[in-house]
Amino acid sequence: MAKKAGRNTKARIVAAAWRLFYEQGYEDTTVEDIVFESETSKGSFYHYFEGKDALLGSLSVLFDEKYEELRPRIDPEADAVETLVFLNRELFNMIDNSVSLELLARLFSSQLVTRGEKHLLDRNRTYFKLLYQIIRDGQSRGQLRTDMTANEIAKAYAMFERGMMYDWCLCGGEYALGRYSALMMPMFLQGFRPER
Repeated sequence: MAKKAGRNTKARIVAAAWRLFYEQGYEDTTVEDIVFESETSKGSFYHYFEGKDALLGSLSVLFDEKYEELRPRIDPEADAVETLVFLNRELFNMIDNSVSLELLARLFSSQLVTRGEKHLLDRNRTYFKLLYQIIRDGQSRGQLRTDMTANEIAKAYAMFERGMMYDWCLCGGEYALGRYSALMMPMFLQGFRPER
């Protein structure tokens, strides 16, 4: 039970921090603001994070929470490609509406130079587990090619998503990420259909 309470505390801190980063900006958000907004304590904050900069790597936690929220909405009878497009659309719409360009760019920057954990590539994330499940199911139902492993398809999908987010950052957010992805992701995923 203590482990679950700990996860909830950490999740509250992460959610509050990213909400404040979006509303106030990263520079104008203090640890005190995050503690107050998350209704936790400074001790709890420093138990999980060395400081505000350490929260940059926690965006993957926020993304995984979104996937947990979406999981019950996935139609088990839906086509695997349609399901992957749905997940991408929902995540990118969330980014458009609640993650600032500056913070996403900082996340990519921090992941490029870190010698430590690369959160975006962590195969234990909900994100990758859900992708594997959808892809394996799609392969067993004949909706996705089987001459590639589920791992190879998941890696390509994740790489394409990161590429779109990175491009959005490079372009200064001059287009809506969700709308652009709605055009590009279905075309990309067609390449994983079995040859007929």
